[in-house]
Amino acid sequence: MVTYKLIVSDPKTGKSEASEVKDASAQQLVGRKIGEVLDGASVGLTGKIKITGGSDKAGFPMRGDTLGGGKNYVLMTRGVGYRTKEEGIKKRKLVRGNTITEETYQVNAKRVEDAAATS
Repeated sequence: MVTYKLIVSDPKTGKSEASEVKDASAQQLVGRKIGEVLDGASVGLTGKIKITGGSDKAGFPMRGDTLGGGKNYVLMTRGVGYRTKEEGIKKRKLVRGNTITEETYQVNAKRVEDAAATS
């Protein structure tokens, strides 16, 4: 039994809504990757949504340029999962890959228009 916390933000209004996706609806998200556009009806929403990220139960963020669904150490200078105050510092950090798995706890998404979803 898979359960996800789905956070969907609306870029037009600047607001986001949280919902819990369970069982058959949650199975629709397993195997999806960051950047994929899917129909919101499959998870109980209206319109189309684009997956933008997420995190696992321990709080490790999903990163779009890391392949797979497992955790990997990635050498970073900036971006998701790494904050620095100094310029040019590199550090190896543990992040989760770009694929949604059963270990994923939270899935972030945004609403997209039909014209933007086809291009």
